[in-house]
Amino acid sequence: MTGPRIAVALDGSGWHPAAWREPGARPRELLTAGYWTDLVREAEAAKLDFVTLEDSLALQTVHYLDRPGERTDIVQGRLDAVLIAARVAPLTSHIGLVPTAVVTHTEPFHLSKAIATLDYVSTGRAGVRVQVAGRADDNRHFGRREFGEFRLEDSAEPDKPSALADLFDEAADYVEVLRRLWDSWEDDAEIRDVATGRFVDREKLHYIDFGGRWFSVKGPSITPRPPQGQPPVSALAHAAIPYRLAARSADVVYVTPFDRDQAATIVAAVREEQERAGRGGETLHVFGDVVVFLGETEQAAADRKARLDDRFGAEYTSDAFVFTGTPAGLADLLLDWQRAGLSGFRLRPGAVPHDLTAITRGLVPALRSRGAFRTEYEASTLRGLLGLSRPANRYAAV
Repeated sequence: MTGPRIAVALDGSGWHPAAWREPGARPRELLTAGYWTDLVREAEAAKLDFVTLEDSLALQTVHYLDRPGERTDIVQGRLDAVLIAARVAPLTSHIGLVPTAVVTHTEPFHLSKAIATLDYVSTGRAGVRVQVAGRADDNRHFGRREFGEFRLEDSAEPDKPSALADLFDEAADYVEVLRRLWDSWEDDAEIRDVATGRFVDREKLHYIDFGGRWFSVKGPSITPRPPQGQPPVSALAHAAIPYRLAARSADVVYVTPFDRDQAATIVAAVREEQERAGRGGETLHVFGDVVVFLGETEQAAADRKARLDDRFGAEYTSDAFVFTGTPAGLADLLLDWQRAGLSGFRLRPGAVPHDLTAITRGLVPALRSRGAFRTEYEASTLRGLLGLSRPANRYAAV
């Protein structure tokens, strides 16, 4: 496939705060398995690479500095993303399933076995998107610790000591523990020999003995090594500190350029951090995030977004570029931005189902007409779809 890889980011009724009020939206079904299964199957029918599922430790907000739960005119409440993925997995067959997991406050042991289990249930299609949480509202749900002053502007200064830098350094250690726990069973550790009464070869289970500033984890995991060996890890990055996390720890990073030139600058910054982390020879995919509002004509798309904005009472803005136009116009933009070095794109549908189906039934055919998107899945695992080889187990005897 010579064109970009395409993923879809699913969040409630869509990324616009008023999307749940659109005709065709299913707000009463947001907490049902059938709703999420339908969305993922739609994405799979179009042969998309993977879907991500949003999650958080607090109620939804419109802007980061808003107080969670204050708005009554937006969707409030969500299901656990990992559990959604586990429910959808047996009902799909090829598409990658990448739930978001907040790594601040939670335990890497628990997440490692949850994602390993998802990899078994999906037969090798699991991934995880790691996310930090530094707001006081998140902290109070756990009551174990408070952070220092949390300033978004610190994100541009990775070498400056700050509470934000600590959050992302902790996340990097967290991912390292995940990977070590996934490797704590060798691939052939399970013998299952009824005649000898030996189910497992104890010599092929390993203590990981990780000790760091935030974690001290002995291991081994209680779940055997996942089918993919290492389910792909991804992260969203807006600035230097998150770029460093992605370069150290991720297989896929989602970035937020607003034009092609900025995309090239961001890709260069990520690659520089990747070299600095000693991973210059490894594959690290850089996906551009784009919020999409699509229509049969540019005017129809603009009118629909204006209607959503009117219902919300303000113009929708985002941390990512907002595209309003036709599927063909979006195809042109993605192919143009791909030349800046992006591996693919994670598209955020403004409203579901409208913009999701516009992606699957409009954008995908437009890309295929240009010879820039697959017509069939060429691999059975998420690592395969991403062109990642199955990694060797770090603890196995050479």
